[in-house]
Amino acid sequence: MTLFEYAARERAGRSVRGQVAAGSSEEVLALLRARDLAVVRVRPAPQGVRGILNRLQDARSVGGRVKRTDLSMFTRQLSTMLAAGLALLEALDVLSEQSESPAMRKVAAQVAGEVRNGADLSAALESREKTFGALYISMVRAGEASGQMDQILERLADHLEDGDKLRSELRSALTYPVVSLGLVISITAFLLIGVVPGFRDVFESLDSELPAITTAVLGLSDSIREQWLACLGVLALPGLLLWLAKRTARGGELMDRASLRLPVLGEVLRQVALARFSRTFSTLIRAGVPILGALDIVADTAGNRAIARAVRDCSSSVQSGNSLAEPLSRSSLFPPMVSRMVGIGERTGSLEALLEKIGEFYEGRVRATVSSLTSLIEPILIAVMGVLVGGVVLAVFLPILDIVGELGASG
Repeated sequence: MTLFEYAARERAGRSVRGQVAAGSSEEVLALLRARDLAVVRVRPAPQGVRGILNRLQDARSVGGRVKRTDLSMFTRQLSTMLAAGLALLEALDVLSEQSESPAMRKVAAQVAGEVRNGADLSAALESREKTFGALYISMVRAGEASGQMDQILERLADHLEDGDKLRSELRSALTYPVVSLGLVISITAFLLIGVVPGFRDVFESLDSELPAITTAVLGLSDSIREQWLACLGVLALPGLLLWLAKRTARGGELMDRASLRLPVLGEVLRQVALARFSRTFSTLIRAGVPILGALDIVADTAGNRAIARAVRDCSSSVQSGNSLAEPLSRSSLFPPMVSRMVGIGERTGSLEALLEKIGEFYEGRVRATVSSLTSLIEPILIAVMGVLVGGVVLAVFLPILDIVGELGASG
């Protein structure tokens, strides 16, 4: 008996990997097909050091080194070339030579090699799931089944580019507040560590009681300089605890759920999650992916574990024969508008169109909210900078001003 490793897909579209002992690869194929699985790959499982090296090599080749923007460009170019009449293998060879990203060129060359050896495009992408993702692979498989690969890739490129555009706008909007806050903290730390200690000898030479704000600032400066390691530990400990909690299934879901309830920011995160849910779901259904498989992929790509659990509850409900709108209406994470429009889409047969409208609506809400927040954050940061920096400066010069005032009164 030989140990084989395999990659396959369930009828709903979920990927399955594992190992099985059998007398031959044909026996493994028969076993998997008896379990109603679509076989992607079967090969003898490497043993010992060779197996470890092969797994490390696979991890490096599959790893997520390809940027999302490069993947979007690859998809758009592949769609354009297929629509122009180029054969799939020829298009992949062109992309493996002319792609601007070295990582994307390497992946394209590997995919082209597997296609040249007789594999379907979806099977070649399946072995690089960390690079392409379940959404990408499922849509390519739907394109192969329908014979509309160029159109499916065009929709996929639109989906990826829309996501990249929204992320870029959010990143640009948040860059100014983050950089400004970093500058405020840096300036305040410099004043406390580098400037305030220089005035201690001057203050001690004064034969007068220091103002409370000056005493507090001097004490804070001494604590930071003498106990800087403990201060860093106190600042880093909450972040470390949150990071450890987020790595657990239960803790991550609780944190994701709590993040959606944060003041102001929680609403933005919720709108982003709803826009992603609607866009991804619409794209998959429009490509012909079965609704249960589409829900599984939407849950895996939700980006929020609380939203993912709600989507999986929807999948279980649909599998039991209920409508999709019913579990959405029971969830507190989905607004009534979403569940009602989904219900209308189910009744009228236009679910994908209404989901796309929902995605457009929430993407617009995200942009408007972030724009408003950016305009609001600017004066708040200026006020914070004034309070912190002005407070330190006031603490330093207030005793000097008191002395000048006393000298003027005595004169």
